[in-house]
Amino acid sequence: MSAIQAPRGTFDVLPADAARRAVLEDRAHRVLGAAGYARIETPTFEATELFARGVGESTDIVQKEMYTFDDGGGRSLTLRPEGTAPVCRAYLEHGMHKLAQPVKLWYLSSFYRAEAPQRGRYRQFWQVGAEAIGSPSAETDAELILLLAELLGTVGVREVRLRLSSLGTPATRAEYREELTAFLHAHEDGLSPEVVSRIDLNPMRAFDADDRSTAATMRDAPLLLDRLAPADAEHFARVRELLDAAEQPYELDPTLVRGLDYYARTVFEFASDALGAQSGVGGGGRYDGLIEQLGGSPTPASGWAAGVERMLLAAGDLPVAAEAVDLFVAQAAPEAASGAFALAHEARHAGLRAQMELAGRSLKGQLRHADRVGARYVAIVGPPGEGVGFRDMESGDQTELEARSVIARVLRGSSL
Repeated sequence: MSAIQAPRGTFDVLPADAARRAVLEDRAHRVLGAAGYARIETPTFEATELFARGVGESTDIVQKEMYTFDDGGGRSLTLRPEGTAPVCRAYLEHGMHKLAQPVKLWYLSSFYRAEAPQRGRYRQFWQVGAEAIGSPSAETDAELILLLAELLGTVGVREVRLRLSSLGTPATRAEYREELTAFLHAHEDGLSPEVVSRIDLNPMRAFDADDRSTAATMRDAPLLLDRLAPADAEHFARVRELLDAAEQPYELDPTLVRGLDYYARTVFEFASDALGAQSGVGGGGRYDGLIEQLGGSPTPASGWAAGVERMLLAAGDLPVAAEAVDLFVAQAAPEAASGAFALAHEARHAGLRAQMELAGRSLKGQLRHADRVGARYVAIVGPPGEGVGFRDMESGDQTELEARSVIARVLRGSSL
C-alpha cells in the first residue's frame, strides 16, 4: 500500500520552515504594531456572496479559482481566497465604523485558490496583510506602501522594485473602459482568444496577458493614467510626493492593474527579481467603494497583502536564532524516571526551557543528545534517595546536588 501524500498545491510546514515563518510573523507584528495596526483574524470560510459582491463576479478568482461548497443546509460557503473582503465584512458586522477612524488592522492567515501550482504559488497559501479603513487621504496610501517596504526590508527580501499607478475613480474608469473596449474590439486579430473572450467582461485584464501578440497590441492601447480626473490626479501626485519625501524608489507603470474589482485610485505592487518571471511579492491599493458594496455606508479604505511563501523564497537565508535549552534531565537508571519527570515539570513551571529523556537511551546517549539540542546544563537523576549529578555542558564540569537545588543553580547560571 502506497503512502498517502498531501494534495497537489498544498504543503507541510516543517519545523525548520515554521521557525522562519515565526521570524516573519514577529517582524510583521513589530513593523505594523508600531504604526498602530492591530491584529485581526477572520474565519477560514465565508458566505460565497461576500466574494461575489466584494471581489467581483468578473474576476478570475470568483469565476475559476474559489473553493465553494454547500454546508449541508443549503448555504453556499467559500474558503477565503483573499483577506480584504472578510476584514471589511468584520468591520461592518462589529460596528467598527463607530470607532475613531481610520481603523487600522493587520492579519496573517491562510487562503485558498484553485489555480495551477508553481514555485511560490500554491492552492493553500499564507498572506500577511494590512488594511486602513475610514481614511481618504493620500497619506494613508503612502503609509501603507512604506510599511510594506519596511517589512520586506526587515525580512531581507532581495532585488525589490515598487510599481505604482492609479486606477482613478469608478466614474473615470467607466469612461476609460468604453474607450479601451472599443480599442480591443478593433484589434481582436492581435489578441489571444482568452483576452477576446472577456473583452466586454473585464477589458483591463488584457494588460496582464502573457501572450506575446497581445502584449505587442497593448503597447498602443490607451492608458487610464493619462485620463485621470483632476481630483484623482491630485491624489496620485500627493502619494508620489510623500514617497519621494521618504526617499522610497518606485516605477510608474500605467499598465498596472489588480486582479480584484474593488480597487480605485492608488494601486501598487512590490516585485522581487530574485523570483524570476513570477516576481510579485505583495501589493494592494485603495478600495473606497468596497464597504458600500457589502452593504455599508460609503467608506474610504486602503490596504495590501503579501505572500508569505514568496517573501521567504525571495529572502533567501533568514537567520533563525536557536532556542536555548536551559536544562536537560537525564536518567541514571530506569527507576529514576519518576524523579526525572518531576524535576523537568518543576523546571518548566519555574520558567526554564527544560527537556527530558524520552527515548530510552543509555546515559552516554542522553549526554550526546543533550549536547545535540544545545542544553546549557544536564541534571542526571539517580534512583530515589540519591543525589543529582549536575553538569555544565560548556565546561564539562560536574558536581553533586540535591534535587531541590538544581533549578536554583540553573536560574543563577553560575559556574560549578
